[in-house]
Amino acid sequence: MDKKKELGIYIHIPFCKRKCFYCDFISYTGYSENSEYIEAIKKEIETYKLNDYIVTSIYIGGGTPSYINSFYIESILKNIRERFNLSEDCEITIEVNPGTVTFEKLKTYKKCGINRLSIGLQTVDNELLKLIGRIHTYEEFINTYKMAKEIGFENMNIDLIIGIPNQTLEDIKKEIEKIINLRPSHISTYSLIVEEGTKLAEMLDEASNSKGMLNGKRFELPSEETERKMYWYIKNKLEELGYNHYEISNFAIKGKESRHNVNCWKQKEYIGLGVAAHSYLDKVRYSNIESVESYVKNIKNGKILLNRIIQETQNLKDMKKEYMLLGLRKIDGISIKDFKYKFSENPIFIFRNELNKLQNEELIEIDGDNIKLTNKGIDLANLVWQEFI
Repeated sequence: MDKKKELGIYIHIPFCKRKCFYCDFISYTGYSENSEYIEAIKKEIETYKLNDYIVTSIYIGGGTPSYINSFYIESILKNIRERFNLSEDCEITIEVNPGTVTFEKLKTYKKCGINRLSIGLQTVDNELLKLIGRIHTYEEFINTYKMAKEIGFENMNIDLIIGIPNQTLEDIKKEIEKIINLRPSHISTYSLIVEEGTKLAEMLDEASNSKGMLNGKRFELPSEETERKMYWYIKNKLEELGYNHYEISNFAIKGKESRHNVNCWKQKEYIGLGVAAHSYLDKVRYSNIESVESYVKNIKNGKILLNRIIQETQNLKDMKKEYMLLGLRKIDGISIKDFKYKFSENPIFIFRNELNKLQNEELIEIDGDNIKLTNKGIDLANLVWQEFI
């Protein structure tokens, strides 16, 4: 019998209690009833016939998945189990935000097979949380974390943001001390990106016109140099404590690396369910439309293909370049042996011009079987990835 191909599933729950000031994800507030959208996702599940695949990871993201009734999450997972083959060790993650999750919700998640939580903390400082539009306090996060532990969740990620307006390196040092005392299995740390059209961008524009002041108080982004110091402090501290820095923004206790993310960086296939969800199947990348109303209406009318927008149909050359780009997100980089196994060619020869240039600029190094970022390359990773776009 042929070995089944691995598949990931992403489920997008686009509803939030309130949109954070920095958020430019496809998410919406003001939806008091979600049942039609959930039924549409369940119907989208039924359109897939992928018997030659085995699902090794399911990721429920948003938006704020923990904002909606946990019964909806349970019903989606029930449909997935009925339609797909799941591996015995399938990693099932749900994003939860303090302020939207209860003991009963967490119990339901555990009961329906969710075995990993990703908790959106972002910062331990209550003033900074308020500044970026988060709806919770640090104390509510601690309560959520303790409830999850009590229910039996052991595999948990904590999300942190660095480079928040008014945040200092000293803030980060205190923050990391609090986080490591909890000893989570996974920590993600992202640099704040100010996206056009967000409330945060408007606030920074207003502050820049008032000499760095907003509503009579200082409101400035940390310098790029300070933000890099924050990143390297976190990296060094977590590595000292035995965390594996396995990707630009991600640290894990050995064996607790996010399977959903790792599979994406290894160019494995996945399908996305719900509005704005992306898929990669049979060398085709496509995404669903962003309108909740249109998404639901098309599925009700049996016009599922109207929901899907083809982004790219890859040829072999595209796949090789993308494999390099994705692989260079990982701290261990790209295995030359794995590349040869997948494509029957040597990346050192195919990309000799790009690799020579990046080596000369000291952004990558070729160490035995691995092509990987240098420390300088980690700071300037966008320049590395651009070579393979």
